[in-house]
Amino acid sequence: MKSLRIILSLLVIFSSVTPAFSQSVTNQGTQNRNFPQGSTQGRTELRNDVRQPLVPNVAVQISEPRSGREVAFSVRLLVLLTLLTLAPSILILTTCFLRFSIVLDFIKRALSLQQVPPTSVLNGIAFFMTLFVMWPTFSRIYNNAYKPMSDGTIGIEEAFTQAETPIREFMFIQMEKDTSYISMFMNMAHLEKPDTPADVPTYILIPSYILHELSVAFKIGVLLYIPFIIVDMVVASILMAMGMMMLPPVQISMPFKLILFVLVDGWGLLTQQLFVSVLH
Repeated sequence: MKSLRIILSLLVIFSSVTPAFSQSVTNQGTQNRNFPQGSTQGRTELRNDVRQPLVPNVAVQISEPRSGREVAFSVRLLVLLTLLTLAPSILILTTCFLRFSIVLDFIKRALSLQQVPPTSVLNGIAFFMTLFVMWPTFSRIYNNAYKPMSDGTIGIEEAFTQAETPIREFMFIQMEKDTSYISMFMNMAHLEKPDTPADVPTYILIPSYILHELSVAFKIGVLLYIPFIIVDMVVASILMAMGMMMLPPVQISMPFKLILFVLVDGWGLLTQQLFVSVLH
């Protein structure tokens, strides 16, 4: 009986505490929903005119050509993609970029500079100098080849011919005083001596022009090296006379070469002479 009374007493206490606890939880939940104090409840809904983004399907279909025209178009497209892949090499080898980049690298080595200016900076200078020199040629290509082809007035073959002509004229102008490389490649190809520049094939002209530019660039590089070699020799002789044979002469001569190069405005003279060598 005593234990029964204890159980009944616990049940009465629990039943009286449970409503108060549930009421406090409800009030606390309401207070939390309105936290911070003074805020209002709300909800977010998408507008009816908002649609999901549409992702297009990409389909690739391969079919056999039904006529010779379709085969020719596929071949022309393949050749065009190949030319676009080789465009950087064509730009380097058929313009004056090759000469400019080699000469700038020569002057860097003549000054005994290792990291300054970086090679990327020298290539950037050579590129924009090439763009400046070749701008009239590029304008002719745009006006005579690209724009008519984009307008649909000429075809791809004629556009290629119109784009090839200014480049060929530029290369012939650079080689007008030295045609030995053209003669060499013509003899190697067992072709007759050309009477006019138009008789020289493009596949003969391009390698001849590349070798000519390498030869000219190395000649300019040798002329640039001479004054700096003299400075190195003078400094080395002075160090040997003073008995300082363990001291590297380059370490002492480099500041003098830099001072000499800055005093004579080396970058300005070099740029001007490079332009004169191309636009003669």
